[in-house]
Amino acid sequence: MLVKTNAIVLSKLKYGDHDVIVKCYTKNRGVVSYLLKGILKSKRSNSKIAYYQPLSQLEIEENYKAHQSLHFISDVKLSVPYHSMHTNILKAAIVMFLSEVLATTLKEEESNLALYEFLETTLQWLDHETDFANFHLLFLLELSKHLGFYPDTEQSSFPYFNLSTGSFELKPQQNYTVSGDNLKFLKALLGIKFDELSTVKMASSQRQTLLNTLLFYFELHLSDFRKPKSLQVLQQVFN
Repeated sequence: MLVKTNAIVLSKLKYGDHDVIVKCYTKNRGVVSYLLKGILKSKRSNSKIAYYQPLSQLEIEENYKAHQSLHFISDVKLSVPYHSMHTNILKAAIVMFLSEVLATTLKEEESNLALYEFLETTLQWLDHETDFANFHLLFLLELSKHLGFYPDTEQSSFPYFNLSTGSFELKPQQNYTVSGDNLKFLKALLGIKFDELSTVKMASSQRQTLLNTLLFYFELHLSDFRKPKSLQVLQQVFN
């Protein structure tokens, strides 16, 4: 059965000599993997691979069959053409990093409209913005909300944040405590909107420290999460 849906590209992997497997987060069905047969075989078909850049927003017509691990795309077009996401070197590094995070963390094969709309709107925001150095930090925090472990802000006036429990506490806990400037910037990002990101000023070293903290937070709450390989690239371009 042919069905139209919107989809966001999470990853792609060469399969054999001419095929590619693309993992997408779809509006209708959550995570779906597609086999693009022969897409690398000829120049004409090879041009279609350009649609499947990391975090591209597509409108696809899929041939979806329940109980299959791989599905097929019969037609594809861009639903949102990006202006700078893949050409601006800083944004491209963020895209590479976040696509790797999302490919690892998103697993549900069912619709989650709130999560899809979060991805859709924030990526479009990044595409149009010029002040975006802290984007990936707020993105990770907001993503944790959809994954079920957003920090508990009820006691946010307390002087320590426990990464293991996801809550603010009066006493530090060995290995899991966030304090000092790192805590100050974490608190600054909690609850703000993306349009307010420019009000949070931090140096490159402070940004990297907070990013590593957030990645450790993900590791503690997602058993199979690992730091993305693209983290080093991201840190280099923002250094």
